[in-house]
Amino acid sequence: MKSLIENRFSLLGLVMVALIALYGVAFATQPKAAVTPAPGPRKVPVASVTTVCPDPAETTVSVVTPPGGKGQGTTTLTTGGTTVDTLNVPGVLRHEKAPAKSGPLTVAATGSMAAGLESAQTRKEKSGKHRGLAGVRCVEPAASTWLVGPGPAAADVTLHLTNADLAPATVEIMVYAGEGPVVGDSGGWLTLKPGENRTIKVKDLAPSPLVMAIEVRTSSSRVTAAARAIMNGGRGVDWLPVSAAPATRVVVPGIPGGGGRRELLVASIGEADTLVEVQALTPDGTYALKDRELVEVAAGSVATLDLSTGIGGQPSALVLTSETPIVAGLIVTGTGKKSDVAFTAGAAPIDLGSVVADNRTGKKKSSRLLLSAPNAPGKVSVQVLPQKGEAPEPFEVTITASRTKEVKLPTRDDAFAVVVLPLPGSGPVYGGRVMDERIKDGLALTIQPLAAARMWALVPPITESVATVLP
Repeated sequence: MKSLIENRFSLLGLVMVALIALYGVAFATQPKAAVTPAPGPRKVPVASVTTVCPDPAETTVSVVTPPGGKGQGTTTLTTGGTTVDTLNVPGVLRHEKAPAKSGPLTVAATGSMAAGLESAQTRKEKSGKHRGLAGVRCVEPAASTWLVGPGPAAADVTLHLTNADLAPATVEIMVYAGEGPVVGDSGGWLTLKPGENRTIKVKDLAPSPLVMAIEVRTSSSRVTAAARAIMNGGRGVDWLPVSAAPATRVVVPGIPGGGGRRELLVASIGEADTLVEVQALTPDGTYALKDRELVEVAAGSVATLDLSTGIGGQPSALVLTSETPIVAGLIVTGTGKKSDVAFTAGAAPIDLGSVVADNRTGKKKSSRLLLSAPNAPGKVSVQVLPQKGEAPEPFEVTITASRTKEVKLPTRDDAFAVVVLPLPGSGPVYGGRVMDERIKDGLALTIQPLAAARMWALVPPITESVATVLP
């Protein structure tokens, strides 16, 4: 009996050893599991875009969607609740003058008409307080918008706000001046009903600043914000372009060459003073401006730097570097017995491309692109979309690293849009479009910094997680 029991346990031990050996062989020889990379965001065409042209009365409004979209789509232009036009063909530029007393124009696109939608308003006056060219890229609703330019002591500045959303918007307006933050008697707070628009004289908020930075931010919903400055003493008129969000590195593109004053404005929104390093990107290279390499900006204030003798003679961009977040803009004054004014501001690189809806050339008119590549060589294609006829073949432009390149746009009898797309291997490219026209007693001009085209959206990956259902 004892022998039988011992034999049973011996057999069981042998079986266990055999099983362990088989498991070990199977584990060692099994194929390795394939490593699946974590899903990243997907790039999908934009399916819906809304912009607002703030004051289109007696201005020329240009609207275009680049060709290439798939499926159906519609662009609707409305003002005061009334539809004034409907577009459904990509690649065709609408370029028409709006009638007098037109209110803010909402341009809303869906489907194939949304990807790359661009709109702008431009007004030319040969005399009077509006003498000059005044243009603005029609703006999207946002929770925060920055504008940098002359203050109410130097210009009649009007802020245009529109709530294009379906919910009320609570808005706060912050004004920064040379002496620091400025708060008006109203505290800078207001509420806009859905569809409501309002114009505000900035002097009612802050009457004394010579220069200023404005932030329009919402605690609920979104609004569009634009500002027009009519310079005192008949020194020109233009709209302030939206500035890039505060950052420690800011590129201000689209500074035209030629004569006239060039004044840099830098606002520090931090709680500590900062030193801002200033470098110029020109056709000859990148360099620090002699005796203007640094500008000191007190916390919560705006500092100025006269660059007329540093960059006035050639097209350029500025690269600003700071230890604390800043926003920046630049005032350009034209030449002639009666001068005009234009503004540019900090901008983002056009990694997804850019579209400019309004360009004019021929006779006394000129439109040109100023493209800058601060880090690595840039390469883009430029496509002209005419108001009439077929679009010509796009042409390529190469920008040497650390340089600015001026690109004159083709001479045409009609207005046209341009689409600028970065090509494979291109480094970051920044740019601006300068449009000018010789009128009596001087040069009228306006600048539009190139903004990222509304072509693509990054959709985050969708993953299964109990976190979405657990409290």
